[in-house]
Amino acid sequence: MKRRIRRRKHVSTELDITAFLNLMVILIPFLLITAVFSRVTVLDLYLPPEAQSTNSIQKQFQLEIVIRKTGIYINEKSSRLKENIKLTKSGFDYAALEKHLVTLKEKFPDKRDAAILAESDIEYDILVQVMDHVRMREVKVKDSVVLEDLFPGISIGDAPKARNK
Repeated sequence: MKRRIRRRKHVSTELDITAFLNLMVILIPFLLITAVFSRVTVLDLYLPPEAQSTNSIQKQFQLEIVIRKTGIYINEKSSRLKENIKLTKSGFDYAALEKHLVTLKEKFPDKRDAAILAESDIEYDILVQVMDHVRMREVKVKDSVVLEDLFPGISIGDAPKARNK
């Protein structure tokens, strides 16, 4: 009896990666084009200064903007200036806030920092809106709009507990 010897034919197997390459040819330019439209903005924030008892620091203008559910309160420590901006039917009155800040900036043109203190249940969007209006305002000059600095050095923190009257 003769044995049959079977030899297996060695077939080289190749991966077909043409579909993958086609996908990469389309996907890479798409990702590069859309990456230009997504921008991240970074805003530098500062820690509030330490409380010191020297007379020179107490005499300085220290602006605090307190955001509560009932409204926005502008406090100035040394002069005991207090402005209350109540809520309107549409929400917080950012135009009135900006108006008060512009008058403060005219009185103290060298002042560049402000502390924004928010209650813990204030929405993030409201905090950002207040920060934007405290940092700068839009001024129309002829046919263009120019951004003017108000108080760009912002530090944020927790608002003190409201006193019950």
